[in-house]
Amino acid sequence: MRFPFLRSALTVSLSLASGALWANGLSLNEQSASGAGTAFAGRASSALDASTVFGNPAGLSKLQGKQVSGGFAVVKANVDINHVDSAVPGTSNGDMVPLANVPFAFFAMPIDEKWNFGLGMYVPFGLISDYEKSFQGASHGQYSKVAVMTVQPTLSYKITDRIAVGFGPTLNKIDGKLTNTLVTRGLSASGQDTLISIKGDDTALGYNVGLMVDLSEKTTWGITYHSKVDYTLKGRTKVYNAPFPINGEYKTTLDFTTPESVDTSITHKLDDQWTLHGGLTWTRWSRLQSIEAKNQGVPDARFSSLKEELNWHNTWSYSIGASYQVNPQWILRTGFSIDQSPTTNEYRTVRIPVGNRKILTFGTGWAASDNLTIDLAYAYIKESPAGINHPAGQSASPAYSATYRNSAHGLTGQATWTF
Repeated sequence: MRFPFLRSALTVSLSLASGALWANGLSLNEQSASGAGTAFAGRASSALDASTVFGNPAGLSKLQGKQVSGGFAVVKANVDINHVDSAVPGTSNGDMVPLANVPFAFFAMPIDEKWNFGLGMYVPFGLISDYEKSFQGASHGQYSKVAVMTVQPTLSYKITDRIAVGFGPTLNKIDGKLTNTLVTRGLSASGQDTLISIKGDDTALGYNVGLMVDLSEKTTWGITYHSKVDYTLKGRTKVYNAPFPINGEYKTTLDFTTPESVDTSITHKLDDQWTLHGGLTWTRWSRLQSIEAKNQGVPDARFSSLKEELNWHNTWSYSIGASYQVNPQWILRTGFSIDQSPTTNEYRTVRIPVGNRKILTFGTGWAASDNLTIDLAYAYIKESPAGINHPAGQSASPAYSATYRNSAHGLTGQATWTF
């Protein structure tokens, strides 16, 4: 017999990796309101404020004075589930993504004429989905909540007046919880479905490195490498109301690697008012070919280790953007990006039902004083229809298939103080 709760333990490693808000796959882009206004098209080639700690560490060399920059993004997702095929009575409402808040904060300061220091605290990965209790696909995933917090101290060095490099190690902390409900009410003596609760956490190291080059007085090119991060998640799985002898608590270990990515962009200043941006990001999602969960104390040794095939593929993200300096106090921004989904209809899950994504953004920056700047950005996110096709595992985990149509509205705000 296959234990569905162990299969869920495999799925939680994806959830713990991250969830998608403004970026696709399992990534987040909510680290800057100034960058969000142009759909992050010039993230690796522009140093608008201290958030360059994440965008390109080399950009610290372009900042003047000390800066503190911080804010948060709010994302409201809309999900329509159609063409449902399930033998389980119930609902597929699609209202499973609560209002999400993503904070960030950065600090930057010069050390001398060549060296600059920065510090960033941000959320590179995150996921929350909460289906209704009567969800027809609950045996494949019902509730997922994950927060990944990163702290990044950073140094930049100006090699010449036109070339700078930057490097920052990252300390990454993952906390996550996942639950699902198996259809066992007709088999259990209690007459209730089996409840699964999984928790796990880990801390791991990574790094970001960047290069920024002024090709001319008006054109800047940059490239940033975000390293892979290897995690060993340790936690526990609790099983309630199971009709077979596996009720109880089990220690669970999951080895998981978040993939590396390369972000490159170019920024060109047309004149005193117009600036253009173009960006390209590659993410090595092909690292997620399979994942394995190791469980201690399971009654049947055959299920102490389970492997699940994912077959994800590498992705590209493309973005363009522009900004217009209205006057010394106000700047307007806009951008457009296309993000590929790393999964297909065959392997997509109800926990992360993402499709190919298009994002249209608008933003503004206001110099409220000589020291204070306020940035705001709005994004409309629209995905192509995403198919879900979960095969049946056993009677407690029936098949579920549906088509998801996802969209979202995002608003990011940020304040930057220079002193």
